[in-house]
Amino acid sequence: MTNSKRSVAGPAPHLGTRALNRATLDRQLLLRPARISAAAAVEHLVGLQAQNVKPPYYALAARLDGFAPEALSRLMADREVVRIVTVRSTIHTHTADDCLTLRPLVQPARDRELTNFRKGLAGVDLDRLAALARDLVETEPRTMKQLREALLQEWPDADPQALAVAARCRLPLVQVTPRGLWGHSGQVSLTTAEHWLGRPAGPAATPDAVVLRYLAAFGPASVRDMQTWAGLTRLREAFERLRPRLVTFRDAGGVELFDLPDAPRPDPDTPAPPRFLPEFDNLLLSHADRTRVVPPEYRGRAWQGNVAHRTLLVDGFLAGLWRLEEHALVIEPFGRLTGAQRDEVTAEAERMLRMMHPETSYDIRFGAVRT
Repeated sequence: MTNSKRSVAGPAPHLGTRALNRATLDRQLLLRPARISAAAAVEHLVGLQAQNVKPPYYALAARLDGFAPEALSRLMADREVVRIVTVRSTIHTHTADDCLTLRPLVQPARDRELTNFRKGLAGVDLDRLAALARDLVETEPRTMKQLREALLQEWPDADPQALAVAARCRLPLVQVTPRGLWGHSGQVSLTTAEHWLGRPAGPAATPDAVVLRYLAAFGPASVRDMQTWAGLTRLREAFERLRPRLVTFRDAGGVELFDLPDAPRPDPDTPAPPRFLPEFDNLLLSHADRTRVVPPEYRGRAWQGNVAHRTLLVDGFLAGLWRLEEHALVIEPFGRLTGAQRDEVTAEAERMLRMMHPETSYDIRFGAVRT
């Protein structure tokens, strides 16, 4: 372990790429399956990115011991977790408490987002729009199409899409079930978080408190790393306020990294088993410098246009893609795997399939090396 504290006057020790990799994997519950509940994992990870329905389920399957999709689905049905736009203006699965405190924290960023739509919102009273939209979705959940059409009656000259975006930005809209439940289908219907959860939003989480939670889940990290994760700016002041309570390091490029003094920082040679991650996993999206997980030669390989692929980690780093076909799990490595690595990847694939698809038989196939 590299948990030793340093004196304030001493130079900040360096953390190499593998040291950062192992520390981040440990915080992300990816070094070994964690024996905690799905709710505790969602809270610790400060949410799971969730543009699509299935990624949060696969994200927890990669992280938890004995996870069953019904565990997260039940939390969603019981309104203990919800799907809502928060950090980076993306849909996340959050605990109810985080939904009600994180969304107010990022609300200024959602307000600024509307400047991109000001032309389509000319003449629109945004306060009136928010009040009208709230009344509409709290009367009954509405699809975005229904919300656009209703708002267009009030502002017929406005851009319909801009009206819907304005409602989403001004209000904490959650996706109501059955959307998001495992094994169920349902279009996106929206109401306010307060209405769905039956309680008012809490005071906004403080930047300082969220910095500490971010470091616990993603550290060690720089100010820019957290700003990338949160989609916020001007967080330097929060880090400076917290500096006496934190330890600092330097990465290979000399960038200052902050961390919690007692957070785990495993030996760089700690084994990291293969992991099958979903598209949009926050592990790959939550740092300005992603080389701690993504080798430079594979940069951009997890994406094609606006489409994200499911990713495979080998030895803790991005090493390929995977997909489920009708009767097969197909693995496409970016480089040649050793025999031992193929055996480990196959064993992890079998573990994941037992959790996620216990009643379906899949062959595990290795495709050609993806170049």
